[in-house]
Amino acid sequence: MSNPPPEEQPYRPKDAVKQGAIAAAVTGGAGLMFAAVRSSTSPKDIGPFGAFTKFGGNIAIWGAAGGAFQFTKNASANLREKDDHYNSAIGGFFSGAVVGIPKRSMPMILGYGALFSVVTAVFDYTGRSLKGARTTQELDEFDRKEYLRKNRRRPLEETLAEVGEGRSIRPPGYEERRRERLKETYGFEVNTVSADPNASSA
Repeated sequence: MSNPPPEEQPYRPKDAVKQGAIAAAVTGGAGLMFAAVRSSTSPKDIGPFGAFTKFGGNIAIWGAAGGAFQFTKNASANLREKDDHYNSAIGGFFSGAVVGIPKRSMPMILGYGALFSVVTAVFDYTGRSLKGARTTQELDEFDRKEYLRKNRRRPLEETLAEVGEGRSIRPPGYEERRRERLKETYGFEVNTVSADPNASSA
């Protein structure tokens, strides 16, 4: 008997603009570090701001490529309402196209786009890891808390067995059991009084 297919989780929309801005900032920072290294190792004296004046284009390209990838990937996922490797392929194409723009050649732009598209799609398809797909998918924070809440929920009977009755813990049948315990202890029956005016007297 074959195993049933896994239940498909409902898609949750992503903030494409916010994630794209964060990715652009991260990759732009990486581009700034790369430009600073090139500026410091340059044989010519290009001044303290050489990382911006001489290699500023690298910073812009790195930031634009990262932002284009993340924004396009999330926007594609929101439009398709699916989070799969096809979104990475679309984002990778736009990112590669941005990298190819300085070449000022349409074949280079399309070539870089196709290369980045294939690499990012394969990387996403294999589990976003060089070691292959993970055996268990990572849960987001909401799903993790829901899993822990359901997994650690204990039956009422088990809780009562450890904590005991009384002290504002009154499960069904508590009054009858309390009356029996009082009768066994003191030798006579104690009629409990209810504070509810609508409760009928015994």
